[in-house]
Amino acid sequence: MAWLNYHHLLYFWTVAREGSVTKACGVLNLTQPAISAQIRTLERSLGERLFEKRGRLLTLTETGRLVYRYADEIFTIGRELQETLAGRPSGRPARLTVGVVEALPKLVAYRLLEPALRGPDPVHLVLREDRLERLLADLAVHALDIVLSETPIPPSTRVKAFSHLLGECGVTIFGAPQLADAHRRRFPQSLDGAPFLLPTDNTTLRRSLDQWFDRHGAAPRVVAEIEDSAVLKVFGQEGAGLFAAPTAVEREVRRQYGVRVVGRIAEVRERFYAISAERRIRHPAVLALTSAARDEIFAAE
Repeated sequence: MAWLNYHHLLYFWTVAREGSVTKACGVLNLTQPAISAQIRTLERSLGERLFEKRGRLLTLTETGRLVYRYADEIFTIGRELQETLAGRPSGRPARLTVGVVEALPKLVAYRLLEPALRGPDPVHLVLREDRLERLLADLAVHALDIVLSETPIPPSTRVKAFSHLLGECGVTIFGAPQLADAHRRRFPQSLDGAPFLLPTDNTTLRRSLDQWFDRHGAAPRVVAEIEDSAVLKVFGQEGAGLFAAPTAVEREVRRQYGVRVVGRIAEVRERFYAISAERRIRHPAVLALTSAARDEIFAAE
């Protein structure tokens, strides 16, 4: 069995945290050659590069980021152990590490996670946004507690994980006040030729909207296709075009972006999932958010 040298891991963690070998020297009271040699030894034992040079900067590789997350947890728990043995309760909040799929609307992500933050026990929330396949890879090695997604696990994925439906809702069409007022009458026929902001064609919402437009004989004029849902709403706020967002966050969209409702589409469904590495969710904060999603956020849909 190969043993992990925790001294080497500590040197790596300190360099990554401080941002350079030079700064780590002052913290560890060691010379630069000594630290560099120990990190090279760690890299050889792991069989992976942990740092790479980009100009004058030392940056973490993908493996380096993964190792850093584990090292950060290891040494944080070590400090807590010392405090506990010394009779000083640490009061450290429970850590909840969540992966959020890029296509998930940011307001929906907040609504889903907010119940975990207002629970009786303090929570230290860590959010990571990425593509679903990369988040599932992190979930598989327990670098994440949960993944929030607008789609379930693809059938082709090899990662052992479980999709839990949190809820579903229709979509609402919004627009800046003048634009919304001009297209509210005779909805949905009024969307024909209307300026529209659409998500990119790799999203479930885009495909669903395209099918709905075809069924209703509406052909909006596509002004822009925008991947980031928050950026899309800013364009809509400025009057560049109408846009769609989940009805479950209709009130928040209106308040935050100052837009008005053009109409609601119940047939186009947005579904939201929590993906876990275990069949049964056990993390208290995750249980809180799944319960709130079903009982509060999507209860009326």
